[in-house]
Amino acid sequence: MKTPAYARKEGQNPKGGLNAKGRAAAKAEGMNLKPPVKSGDNPRRASFLARMGGNDGPEYKDEKPTRLLLSLKAWGASSKADAKSKAKAISARNKK
Repeated sequence: MKTPAYARKEGQNPKGGLNAKGRAAAKAEGMNLKPPVKSGDNPRRASFLARMGGNDGPEYKDEKPTRLLLSLKAWGASSKADAKSKAKAISARNKK
């Protein structure tokens, strides 16, 4: 049995996150994944940045960015610290 596309290189976007094929494979298994929100004050973006900014793990491994950092960059953050601050700012603007 083959692993799903989202777990293989063909379902992953080299710039971070999943591509359309990876999201389609996840949907076939009952997941509901949407493309990244790269800018703006979308609450989904704030939630993702806050959650991923607090994840354990390195941003770089062997001087290459990890999938964590690539995903953060796909959502418009340059580091885990930047993700946390952007999430806080977006949430504050959305509360007003």
